Amino acid sequence: MSLYLILMLASFGSCLLLSFDKKVAFYKNMRFFIPAVFAVAIPFLIWDEYFTVHKIWGFNETYLQGLFLGSLPLEEVLFFFLIPYCCVFIYEVLIDYFSNALLQNVTRLFSLVFVLLGTLLAVLNMDNWYTLSACGIAVLLVVFSMRLKYIWYPRAIFAFLVAMVPFLIVNGVLTGAVTPAPIVWYNEAHIVGFRIVSIPVEDVFYNFSMLIPIIGIYHYFKARHHGAAVK
Repeated sequence: MSLYLILMLASFGSCLLLSFDKKVAFYKNMRFFIPAVFAVAIPFLIWDEYFTVHKIWGFNETYLQGLFLGSLPLEEVLFFFLIPYCCVFIYEVLIDYFSNALLQNVTRLFSLVFVLLGTLLAVLNMDNWYTLSACGIAVLLVVFSMRLKYIWYPRAIFAFLVAMVPFLIVNGVLTGAVTPAPIVWYNEAHIVGFRIVSIPVEDVFYNFSMLIPIIGIYHYFKARHHGAAVK
């Protein structure tokens, strides 16, 4: 089994087991999660395929199973379904332990810093495809969510911040922090060059752009089903 696949299954497996905890019972919400993850995974897979074909990033076949969907390895395809599961699971856990009121100040501070940093990176690096697209989309999502005052947004931000801990570990392995060569490599001409250990800073904005819409769509389906406030 490839290292990349082991990382995906280990991340997913730990959250899947905890999903059957009686207090959270996240497994009961799969009918809301599945359409949400497909709605976001499909455009992200297209984005991923395009960047792979144009060598904005690529994959080291030494650490792969060897199965591909187009130009994307099996492990990369699974990433867009398994990692969001973990993040939405964290979001559900936080609902039981933290109120939105407690998270408002954290949300405002995070959003301000995130928008300023993302805008600066995008504007100063408009020739870098990855920097511009990842930072630009993330900034638009924050501005849009803050302006519309989505009730799910503060917990989504906190879930994202909590998920950053395992994200840094997994992505660190993927980008070569503990292997002789990275499993996922990046074209230096299309990233700004700032790294968190081995992780390009753009990855933080990219993952935010993937996870926040999934949580928003998940909340929409769940709230509509239970007759709660959708917004």
